[in-house]
Amino acid sequence: MAPKVTKICCIGAGYVGGPTCAVIAVKCPHIKVTIVDLNADRIAAWNSPDFAVPIYEPGLVDVVRKARGRNLFFSTDVDGAIEEADLIFVSVNTPTKKSGVGAGSAADLNYVELATRRIANVANSSKIVVEKSTVPCRTAESMRTILEANSKPNCRFDILSNPEFLAEGTAINDLFSPDRVLIGSLQTPEGKAASDALVEVYANWVPTKQILTVGLWSSELSKLAANAMLAQRISSINALSAICEATGANIDEVSHAIGYDSRVGPKFLKASVGFGGSCFQKDILNLVYLSESLHLPEVAAYWRQVVEMNEYQKRRFSKRVVDTLFNTITGKKIAVLGFAFKADTGDTRESAAITLIKDFQSERALVNIYDPQVAHSQIWADLQEASPQASLDSIKKQVTICGSALEACKDAEAVVIATEWKEFLDIDWEEAYKHMNKPAFVFDGRLLVDADKLRKIGFKVTTIGRA
Repeated sequence: MAPKVTKICCIGAGYVGGPTCAVIAVKCPHIKVTIVDLNADRIAAWNSPDFAVPIYEPGLVDVVRKARGRNLFFSTDVDGAIEEADLIFVSVNTPTKKSGVGAGSAADLNYVELATRRIANVANSSKIVVEKSTVPCRTAESMRTILEANSKPNCRFDILSNPEFLAEGTAINDLFSPDRVLIGSLQTPEGKAASDALVEVYANWVPTKQILTVGLWSSELSKLAANAMLAQRISSINALSAICEATGANIDEVSHAIGYDSRVGPKFLKASVGFGGSCFQKDILNLVYLSESLHLPEVAAYWRQVVEMNEYQKRRFSKRVVDTLFNTITGKKIAVLGFAFKADTGDTRESAAITLIKDFQSERALVNIYDPQVAHSQIWADLQEASPQASLDSIKKQVTICGSALEACKDAEAVVIATEWKEFLDIDWEEAYKHMNKPAFVFDGRLLVDADKLRKIGFKVTTIGRA
């Protein structure tokens, strides 16, 4: 008999926990949902009277508006929320380790472990604990060991894996009508009962045929595998874009032709300056580390190449800018349009723009940045992290953040499109051209603009995947 879930706690009010649990609250008015985080500023933003929530995601504010204060609550009282919940989502950050064993590829599970120990210490009744963070295979095993070693008498913990498959920019849609919901459990009667309890929550709005119940390890690995396969498609098309530039083929035409094959399909075949985001690189490196740990070096090398290809694509693009601008950009002003890793999100994690700007800085160029959503403080923090040996003052001597695309283009030699924001289609390019140094160049890293139209204005246009 599946336990009934009436109170849910989510530890972690970030990109995954916030939207996911807000949607659960809207779709399940009979369930009390409390999202907790130790970061008081973040919780204050979720609770702000004018709904200035800490994440930019289309449709998110409407969802929070519907449920906040009714059955959706945001709090810093982590212990209180753990204590009253039947089911706890662990939705904390799992960044790639920067030092120690597995540095550069293994996931840092410190936050997951801290959250798990907190649950064990606080809980006085049985709980279903759900890993929502993207974690390496067999993390649930360590979570279970920690919970069982520290649990109070008569407290039992059932662990589930319920990875998220959200794409930033369309997360709310993805949550309202997911391709699938994946729930992994131990294949014991208790494990299956816990799984049924979570199935019942999602079944309030997701057709049951789209809720897949699998073993715990399959669920954990499926998340890494899905992201690795998507990233691999991007790296594959980017590898072909290099061949297009060298042969005179057109990557748009090649992608279109390949995508017509029903076995391949058209999605994730758009060449670009490279993929970014919080998941792709991290999850592939996780897979690489897992493969190495399991003594599968050929498998590790295979997946590592997807990341290497992505780094190569970014390097190739910034080199093309330098080569085209007569082999030097020293002292030249370059406008970089877009800083988020993709359109419709304010997220900058692993954004290609960071790498490009760092390359331009090392060539001693001056850089103007404009992005419609990313906070200035975030841009400075990212640039400082990318060049830890440089002081913020020295970075600010080379980099300026602008309030509009036209302002960024003023007196520039070149415009680099790094994010595919729709508003960049509507730039008054004639006006931009008037105020740029000549010859004026446009480097389209997102296959966004109409190159012929820009050439008629007078621009020299370079596009990814075209000679």
